[in-house]
Amino acid sequence: MKTRSFLSPASHAVKRIADHARWAGAAVILAVLAGCATGPNANPSDPFEPFNRGVFSFNEKVDEVVLVPVSTAYVNVLPSMVRTGVNNFFGNLGDIWSFANSVAQLKLQNSAETFMRVNVNTIFGLGGLIDVATEVGIDRRDEDFGKTLGRWGVGAGPYVVLPLLGPSTLRDTAAKPVDLYGDALNAVQDVAWRNSLTALRVVDKRSQYLRAGRLIDDAALDKYSFTRDAFLQRRRSQIQDGRAPDDDAGK
Repeated sequence: MKTRSFLSPASHAVKRIADHARWAGAAVILAVLAGCATGPNANPSDPFEPFNRGVFSFNEKVDEVVLVPVSTAYVNVLPSMVRTGVNNFFGNLGDIWSFANSVAQLKLQNSAETFMRVNVNTIFGLGGLIDVATEVGIDRRDEDFGKTLGRWGVGAGPYVVLPLLGPSTLRDTAAKPVDLYGDALNAVQDVAWRNSLTALRVVDKRSQYLRAGRLIDDAALDKYSFTRDAFLQRRRSQIQDGRAPDDDAGK
């Protein structure tokens, strides 16, 4: 009963966030068409910086007012063992979509390993609550449709900050509807349960970065630039996936 009462307000909050997020792509397109972009010293990979900074500030307020308090309460209320199980469960669901994208990228070894991960954790890990696969040496391979597009030569395009969804690129923004369609939570037919699970996943993910967020607040002179540069560097590394480096960002 306590779990239900905890998830209920969170699910409503995340449902409101999801409603706004549906307009994220449209907002980016309108921003581009409106020319709300550039100054003479614009970063080549971030031509929409004025617009992005405004969205970044909005996201920071939502994070401060909604996500940080809820995530902090989540950490304080639930034992670490329970939180680990929740994180493992959603990681196992994410592995299903990673498997599909590994296949689409023709990564045969990654596909086989991810297929094994899902089966091992689902069967022997109590539906994914226990990450047995990692314990036996089958590592997680995070894949998404944006990486699939990048694998087949689609350039990243400009840096974009999406309302509520955060840092992205034009390529990854275009890929998000496909990622949402491939989300395993869509298989849950009961809307209330699906919303509650979505809320729990958002809170669980945000709770993992509480300490990192505080460190960035303390260390970064310009949090926007720090976040942008870190995101683009990490995303380039993910897309290259061990291949020879190229200038993926800003293509």
